[in-house]
Amino acid sequence: MGDRLKTTFKGVRYRKHPTRKHGVNYDQYFIIRYKLNGKDKEEGLGWASEGMTAAKAYDDLKAIKENIKRGQGPQSLAEKREVLLEQKEAEKIATEKKKKEGITLNNYFYNTYYPDAKINKKEDSYNHEETHFRLWIDPVAGHKPLKDLSEFDARRIVKSILDDGKKPRTAQYVMATLRQIWNKARRGKIVSGDSPTINVKIPKFDNRRQRFLSHNEADSLLNALKEKDESLYKMALLSLHTGMRASEIFKLTWGCIDTDRGIITILDAKSGHGRAAFMTKQIKAMFDGMTRGKNDENVFMQRKGIPYKEIPTLFREIVTNLKFNENVSEARQRVCFHTLRHTMASWHAEGGTDLYVLKELLGHGSITLTERYSHLSNGALQEATRDFEKKVKAAAKKARKVVNFKK
Repeated sequence: MGDRLKTTFKGVRYRKHPTRKHGVNYDQYFIIRYKLNGKDKEEGLGWASEGMTAAKAYDDLKAIKENIKRGQGPQSLAEKREVLLEQKEAEKIATEKKKKEGITLNNYFYNTYYPDAKINKKEDSYNHEETHFRLWIDPVAGHKPLKDLSEFDARRIVKSILDDGKKPRTAQYVMATLRQIWNKARRGKIVSGDSPTINVKIPKFDNRRQRFLSHNEADSLLNALKEKDESLYKMALLSLHTGMRASEIFKLTWGCIDTDRGIITILDAKSGHGRAAFMTKQIKAMFDGMTRGKNDENVFMQRKGIPYKEIPTLFREIVTNLKFNENVSEARQRVCFHTLRHTMASWHAEGGTDLYVLKELLGHGSITLTERYSHLSNGALQEATRDFEKKVKAAAKKARKVVNFKK
């Protein structure tokens, strides 16, 4: 290590670098020497080329001796470095905390939540979430620091939705998006505590569709579609016979079609679980009559050779021409493409299909969703209504006889 050479400062020494020069002299490494707990202790401070001088070393030595004398503060360079390291770490944590606390809801959504959703969620899901945020959440609370988001803000968002004439269902979806944003931020240690949506009450609502087609109406619709657009006709027929959703039909590939067994494999169902749909003879004949593509090719394609993303407006135009929605303002009573799935389920229920079987056919995650069709399958209720009608007629007939007798 080389000899320790004295400086003009007591307790400060140095050693020369064997080859490296600093200025005209060889580089010098400064060392301090002192007693700690009755024992001699040496510690190095640094090279002259790095800015260390004998005077600086002496200042450090005096500070350490003073700390030893008072019995407080770092009593060695090692302790001093440890204290400085702890201070830097504390400053770093405080800076990161302050930075996190300043993140606005808008900043967090577009820079963290949404990019992650695009990687880990289905396209429909993250697109809906972005719409919810852009239209309803951002205008009310996007500017606020995420940590300051409150129940009051969530209530204001709901109020803005309902004031705009939107259904409570929309408010429910938006609150679900806000809750997921908050939960992700909590997992990232940016916020803590329950979601501000936890106690927000949304008016009760029932958005379940009530209208389903009669067999004559269904035939009229299918015939009109077949005349105008063969592909749209086939998609409608498929939904009517299997209960498949439009989104499931759009993603259907030829590898999922097994006409030998009469099974359609639905990979990306709304519930998140795959399921099977079963072909009627008419559906099997339809697929057999189509030119089969490669297993990974979509079954239904637009004229430009691209998959469908939404039902063509032609469907709505034909429904209008057939006057199915004439003078109907209630959304649950209006006919749309989803009405075909609802019609399939209603026909099954009327025909006596067990509700648990119907649940599996529809791909419902819970029997609660399927129970909406129970009134169509409950023969006892219908029989009770017919019996009630007979009793009303009998009572009325008896009353008329009493009146005639008195006359």
